[in-house]
Amino acid sequence: MTGRFIVFEGGEGSGKSTQSARLAARLDAVLTRQPGGTEIGGALRSILLDPATVGLTSRAEALLMAADRAQHAEELIRPALAAGRHVVCDRYLYSSVAYQGYGRGLDPVEIRSISAWATDELWPDLVVLLDVDPEAAASRIDPDRDRFEQAGEEFHRAVRGGFVALAASDPDPKRWLVIDGTLPVDEVSALVWAAVEPLVNER
Repeated sequence: MTGRFIVFEGGEGSGKSTQSARLAARLDAVLTRQPGGTEIGGALRSILLDPATVGLTSRAEALLMAADRAQHAEELIRPALAAGRHVVCDRYLYSSVAYQGYGRGLDPVEIRSISAWATDELWPDLVVLLDVDPEAAASRIDPDRDRFEQAGEEFHRAVRGGFVALAASDPDPKRWLVIDGTLPVDEVSALVWAAVEPLVNER
């Protein structure tokens, strides 16, 4: 019996980390994040998020994200699911499509294909998109911002548009749950649980 794989997506300051931690605790699930989640992924995360990382091309950035994801899927996510554990992940391959595709201006179809190959077609059972306008989200972000958080408003608006487009165009429309991330934290958690509870009880 395999576990369920649930992913939280959204822009900076959308509340993903809070909600993913809450859900993982409620499910007693494995909680992880991308980039990161493994020792190798942690090293890649340091490169990708450090504001001191300069000159990294958009294609190189996309490939480093894919490398992190490949290691993560093989080392952590698949074994946990196979052992019957639920896995809750703060960001997954849709972030690459939104950030490196829509945000950086690379081909979203190619980015999705690279990530699909990197994970050997490991798709989540549910994607929770916390949708927040970048201007509203900016007030939630720590002043000590990472490399992505420091990107301009135009970039973050493109990222948000990318996520919305992904949710609308997925071949499996039931895969996505889009929630207004400006709602009170407890209300968001309740909406998430309403979608997750029947999913985990199907096992």
